[in-house]
This record gives sequence, C-alpha cells and structure tokens, in this order.
Amino acid sequence: MTGSDNAPASRPVEPGPAAGQTTITELVSGIIHDAQKLARQQIEMLKSEFKEDLHRTKRATEFGGLGVVLLTIGGLTLVAFLVELLHEQAGFKMWSSCLIIGAILFAAGVALAMTARNLFESFSPLPDKTFNALQENLTWKTEPQT
Repeated sequence: MTGSDNAPASRPVEPGPAAGQTTITELVSGIIHDAQKLARQQIEMLKSEFKEDLHRTKRATEFGGLGVVLLTIGGLTLVAFLVELLHEQAGFKMWSSCLIIGAILFAAGVALAMTARNLFESFSPLPDKTFNALQENLTWKTEPQT
C-alpha cells in the first residue's frame, strides 16, 4: 500500500462562505424577518392601546350617561322651583320669571359648551404612543448609521 491509497479523493473546491460567515441572502432574510416581527409588534401594540382606550371610553360613557339623566331631572325640577320662587317671592309675572331663569341657564350652557369644545380640541383620539413608536422605528431603519 502506498500513502496515496489512504488519502481521501480530492473534490473540487466549491466557493462559499467561510465557516462562521453568513451570506447576503441570509442577511436580507434576517432583515426581512426582523421587519415583519417589528410590524407585528407594532400592530399588536396598536390593537392593545385601542382596546384600552375603548374600555375607558365605554366606562366614562356609562357614568356620563347616568349623570346626564340625573342632571336633567334635577335641573328641570330646579328650574321650575326658581321660576316659581321669582314669581311668588320677588313679585315678577310668570313669563318674566321664566325669561330670567331661561336667560341665565342659556348663558351658562353656552359657556360650558365653549369650554367643552376647547377641551375636545386639546387632545387627539388617535393612539399617539403607538404611532410615535412606529415613526421612531421607521426613522431608525431609514437613516444611515454613522
């Protein structure tokens, strides 16, 4: 036996990555996978924030609706009392008592409506935290690294 009988048969050398290196295809695949994972996380965060806001809105609406009903009943009773009080105690005619109380309540209603409008204009109903995070992630991905 010669030394060449024990030597393995030589095969042609295939070009490829050296041990421990990744190919461009694997890198692109990894980037796409990470982008998809990030997009899924952003969508889940958006859903979660929307559900949380919806739950809070529902709860506030329940209390607000009940409050409006009770305020309406109490307010109507109070208006009738004030009209009668002006008529009996101050000696105004019934129509002038109604006019005075109606004008006062109308002015108060306008003031409250304007305040409510200003409050509604001061916030956005959109899920700001999620959109800000998404915008930050997209900016990070598109800006060149220095």
